[in-house]
Formats: sequence, structure tokens, C-alpha cells
Amino acid sequence: MHQTEEDFEDVFRRIDETAAVNQLRVLKAFQKHKISYAHFGETSGYGYDDLGRDALDAVYADIFGAEDALVRHNIVSGTQAIASCLYGILRPGDTMVSLAGGPYDTLEEVIGLRGETDSGSLKDFGVHYEQIELLPDGTPDYHGISEFFTRKKCKLALIQRSRGYSWRDSLTVEEIEKMITAVKAADTDVVCLVDNCYGEFVEEKEPTHVGADLVVGSLIKNAGGSLALSGGYIAGRHDCIEKVACRLTAPGLGRHTGASLGFNRNMYQGLFFAPHVTAQSLKTAVLCAGMFSKLGFPVCPAPDAVRSDIIQAVRLESPTRLIAFCQAIQKGSPIDSFVTPEPWDMPGYEHPVIMAAGAFVQGASIELSADAPICSPYIAYMQGGVVYDAAKIGILKAVDAMNEVN
Repeated sequence: MHQTEEDFEDVFRRIDETAAVNQLRVLKAFQKHKISYAHFGETSGYGYDDLGRDALDAVYADIFGAEDALVRHNIVSGTQAIASCLYGILRPGDTMVSLAGGPYDTLEEVIGLRGETDSGSLKDFGVHYEQIELLPDGTPDYHGISEFFTRKKCKLALIQRSRGYSWRDSLTVEEIEKMITAVKAADTDVVCLVDNCYGEFVEEKEPTHVGADLVVGSLIKNAGGSLALSGGYIAGRHDCIEKVACRLTAPGLGRHTGASLGFNRNMYQGLFFAPHVTAQSLKTAVLCAGMFSKLGFPVCPAPDAVRSDIIQAVRLESPTRLIAFCQAIQKGSPIDSFVTPEPWDMPGYEHPVIMAAGAFVQGASIELSADAPICSPYIAYMQGGVVYDAAKIGILKAVDAMNEVN
């Protein structure tokens, strides 16, 4: 392990340099909006004039280089945040297109690609869906995007930044900028929505810095810094945010209601910690890639690759090894280390899924965690690690588990 850490000292240094840039941007936003103890106070009931809630929206907008933002503890997941945007922007007869191939599994039922009919999916409401595949090497098809939007009228373009459950590099902010440029060159009216889950603070810029109309994420991933107990954020154009807010609550109410119920402190403090915590997670991913590549397992991304999210994929080629990997990560966790995760039919997923997450916040994938669909080629997706020195113990347990299985 020590040799692996020494091998990638330059990578660790690059991660720290990015974290420093992002930390400064976060600090400046807090200072600009004069965040004080008063912003941590709770409201109840309708939540009108919630000082802390409204200031947090402004802080997020600044950090993400956006006109506006909507940050709420009652957004239960990244999927709900994305769905709120889709339902807020799209109308019957509109067409949306995914620019990075198929969407993440939990969005398939939202869109209506699978699942029950008459469940309230976009398809049920007359919204059409198309997708543009990535090129065989996993990079965006810029020419295909340009050609598609030149000949076809679409309302919204969805870009998934992270790899999801796929064996490809996550999209960099530079690649996302080129995709948006290709769309806007053909039709400036298209709303470009970026699923930013797992990508916040990994690079020095966010997609809204380079032209995204909306960017979305979960607070139990990077942006919550492991302290947010729930929630999600949406940042982008003011007019788009207003439409999404009306979907999240009700037309006429929009962003003006929604009591913070005492959650503000955790969301502020988690956001402040987020650049550092994300860096810890990235170092954990680099160590995992380095250790498992030395064992002969294919990894994506490579240990020294430039990263755009915190996810590390390891192709294990065997259900037995895959399950053993996830169970070992669980054993290296601070919470529920004695629990043995097993595959189960998790709502929203096509295949049985195994999830290891011994976390202080249930399901928080910014904390050391690993999950995978039980299907060939049996790829484990590991992410998180709030404290690198603790997270690397989980990696060592996973390495030992591979030796035992083999």
C-alpha cells in the first residue's frame, strides 16, 4: 500500500491543488453573502421568509457560477432532483434527448423506458425521448450531436456526467462544454441539463461555468460534504429554476415555501467541507485503482487519469468476487461493519443490486461505499471516503478478500 501511495504522489498533489481552488471559491461565497449564525435558525410550517434557506440558494448560485439555485433538504435523491427538472421544463409533445447514451437506471422509469404504465412517467404525459450514443471509445459524438439538433426540434438535452453503471470514463467539464456548444450552435433554445452527481468539486469548474442551463446533484454525495442529512440542489438559469420550483412545490408557491426545519446548519457546514471531503474521496479512488491494477484487475479510470467524478470501477469478472469486494468494503466501514450486504431487487434498478454503505448518513455515497448490479462483467463501483486514512483500510480489506476468493 505504501508503495502505491508513493507511486501516485503527483496525483495526490494535483487533487489537493484542485481542492484548494474550490475551497477558496466556497469561502468567498460564504463571505460575500455574509453568512452568520442567524442563517442556521429553523423555520416550520409553510417556511415563508426562511433567511437561511434563501441565503443558501444564493451561496450555491455563486459557487456554481449560476444565476440562481434551489437547495432543499426534502429533495430525497439525485433522481428526484433530475425528475423535478424534467417535469418542470418539459410539456406534452416536447422531446428530450440524452447525449451520453442511456440514462442512469433510476431515470428509466421516470422517462418511461421501462416500468409500469400509467405511473406518471414522462411518456405517460406525452413527452418523447431519444438518445445519442457515445462513440465506441466512450467519448461524446460531437458531430452526431450537431447533426441531430440541426435536423430535429428538441426541448431539453440531458448530459450525465458520471459513468453510472457503465465501463467508460466520466465526462470532463471540457467535454461537457463542447457538447453544450454543439447543441447551442444548432438551437439556442434547447435547455441543457447536466446530471452532476458524483462530480461536484472534482474539477476547478462546474458545468454551469461552461454553459449548462441547469445542473443537478444530491446532498448525500459530494456537495453535502458528508454532513447534510438529506437533500439536493439545482442551479442554473433563473427562469428554469422558477419552473422547477413550481414543480417541486406547486404553481404559485414555487420557492417561497418549504420550511428548513433545522437542516440549514448541516447543509451549510457540509458545503463548506465539500471540497476537502471530495479530495479525500478522490485519493481513496486512486489508491483503489492502484492496488487493484497491481492485482491484475482492469480498472476505470486508471490510477493516474484525470478524473471528473469520485467513482472507481473495478472489473472483477465473477459474481463471487464482486460480492466479496462489496462485503469487504462494508467491513471497513465505521457503521454497520458487522453487517453482510447481499444482492436484492432494489426499486428503480433492472438487475439485483448489492450495496455496501456503512455510513453515518444512510446511503451517503460520499462516505466509503461500493455498489454494483449483479450482471456480467461484474463490475464493482466504489466511491467515497470522508477520511482517507480510514477509507484505505476498506481498500485493504477488499484486496484481502480477492486473495481469499482466488
